[in-house]
Formats: sequence, structure tokens, C-alpha cells
Amino acid sequence: MDIHRSSPLLGGLSPSQFMRRHWHKKPLWIKQAVPDIVAPIERQELFELASREGVESRLIRRKADASWTLRRGPLARAALPPLKQPGWTLLVQGVDLHRDAAYELLQRFRFVPDARLDDLMISYASNEGGVGPHVDSYDVFLLQVRGKRRWSIGKPRSMALVPGLPLKILADFEPEESHVLEPGDMLYLPPHYAHDGVAVGDDCMTCSIGLRAPAARPLGAELLSRIAEAAAETLEDEQDGPGQFGEAASALRKGHYRDPSQPASTTPAAMPAALQSFARNAVLDALRNQDVVDRSLGELLTEPKPDTWFDPGERLDPARGVSLDRRTRMLYDDRHLFINGESFRAAGRDARLMHRLADRRSLDASDLKSASAQAIELLADWCEAGWAHGH
Repeated sequence: MDIHRSSPLLGGLSPSQFMRRHWHKKPLWIKQAVPDIVAPIERQELFELASREGVESRLIRRKADASWTLRRGPLARAALPPLKQPGWTLLVQGVDLHRDAAYELLQRFRFVPDARLDDLMISYASNEGGVGPHVDSYDVFLLQVRGKRRWSIGKPRSMALVPGLPLKILADFEPEESHVLEPGDMLYLPPHYAHDGVAVGDDCMTCSIGLRAPAARPLGAELLSRIAEAAAETLEDEQDGPGQFGEAASALRKGHYRDPSQPASTTPAAMPAALQSFARNAVLDALRNQDVVDRSLGELLTEPKPDTWFDPGERLDPARGVSLDRRTRMLYDDRHLFINGESFRAAGRDARLMHRLADRRSLDASDLKSASAQAIELLADWCEAGWAHGH
């Protein structure tokens, strides 16, 4: 992708211009972002997907008395209202994990780092269907693929919510502008920008390209858990020398706790302050180790979504090239490769090859000619696991 070339997807802006002018800053209305758009999934296929175990789906209904109901999937077709009944919306998450066309549509937005791209959600609504005025904590692209939807947006005057509802609907929403999006039109919104989308007519389908914005506390808690596990494995493996977390081992290899000046105690149940200090220092040493933290973050961000399964694949044929499965998440940094929750050290020619695979999502036969035997073996393992496939 040429990030300096103007694109209809971004209203004639280049990705670089868009990120500089709008990303995290202000909305952008885009007429015909994707001309001649074709819905990435048919209505009946979407309904079938919503009925499956392991697929996150929600049915939201606004009744005549202005009350709201929320029902979570799996949702059998019989659970959905008649198509002509107004005021209902079906939301299906992660459609890109199940349909190639949805996955390919999501790839258009890879001018944003993969670590931030989340998934492609599809909203299907009958006339007047919507989810009410709300804010999201993340950036979002709203692409109309079928029918029409009126979007009203504005900076929230208050974050207060309507009490007693199953949805987080703003109690005081005053739109600043409103537009009807037709197939191919798109709206970009930065985080915490209030918006309300309402279907205009039946058979309204909108693709929501959502971005991940991890909250500091949950992310920190998950990282601490992973760092602790990595450090514990390192210490257990010390007797065999430094392993994959060798730097962490050297940081934590401080010897056993010693207290040669410990006096006799009349309060034997009291925790020794020196032992507490020893434990704190051991933990802080692990947190200060960049390698452990970076590995833990990469593994966390490439962890497949819950209920994501890979079918066993075929053997790798280097003469055919290889492509990542649409469900595979792959990232890298200067020292590591991260794929589906696992991490590997990488350097030199093989690292550059794997970086190309992560960025392009595929390698052709000519790329594989320069791969080492170790890299080919690793790719073969990924193919057998279903993480990648031969061309």
C-alpha cells in the first residue's frame, strides 16, 4: 500500500494525510469511499452466522413505547423479527473470521497498524432500526454496503446514560450534523464522538471496521499475568542455562534469599521486611526487562479471539508459496515474531522474510527460495496447524 497516494477510500486523502488530519482528531464524511460496493455477505448467510455457537451476535429492538431490548446470540432465524417489522437491528461480530469477502474488505484499512485493527462487524437493520445515540472508546469506520442509514453525530455534552436500559444510550444527545449514507459511503469517527445511526428503509446493512484500544488497567493486569508466567518458567529453567527468556533469567538470577543478620524473634509470624523487599525487587526486575514485556504484549495482541479454531492444514510446498489464514494474527518487532499467541526470536534474513509475510500476508515461491531450512520448517508447522496455506 502506498501511504502517500490519494485514495477514494479516504475521500481523496492519502493514508498519511488522513492519519495526520483526522485520526483521533475529527470525523470525516466520505462519499463513495468504495464505489460499486458489494455486501461481503448475503442477508440469509448473515442470519445463519448469527445462529452459530461461538459467533458473537446481538439482537436489539426499539419498541413503539421507546423502550429497548437486547438479546444475545446464538440467534436462530425464528428468533429474529419479520423483515418488514420496523425498529430492529442484528449485530454480528468478527464476520472477517468467517467470510473471505469480509476479510478482504478489512484489509483495505491496513494503513492502520494490525495491532490496532480489531474486526469487521456487520449491522443489519429494518426500517428505523438502530442502537441509539452512544459513544465508543475506539476509532471506527462505518461503511454502508446496502440500503441507507442516517448518521447524526456531535461532541457529547454529557456522558450520562439513560438509566434502566440494557444498552449504553446517551441521555442528552444533541447532534451537530446529520447525513444519509448510501451504499459505498463511509463515516470515520474518532473515539468518544457521539453518534446515532438509524436505518432509512428496509434491508440496511452497515460494516463497522472497529479498532482495538486496550484499556490500561485490563491490559496491565493481563500483561502482569503473562510476565509472571514467563519469569516463573525462566527461573525453573535456570539449571539448563538461559532459554527463550534468557535476559529475564540474568535479571532475576540474584541467588537465594539470605538473612545473616536476622535476630531471634519473639514474633515468629511477622513477615520479615527484608524478605518483602527481596520479593519486590525480584518482581521489579522482571517488569524492567524489556524483552519479557515486549514478548508478553506481542503474544497477547496476537491471541486468537475466543472460539476461533483452525482446521488442520496441508503440508507446505515451497514451490507454491504460502499465505496466512484469514484468522491468523501475526505481528513482529525488532527481535521477535508473534503469531496466534506464540512468539519466536528472529534475526537476519529469515526475520526480514517473516516480516514480509506479516505485512503482505503471503509469500510467493521466489521469496521462499531464500528461506533457511529452519524458516521452512517453521512455515511447514504453521501450515499443518492451519495457520497458513499453500497457494
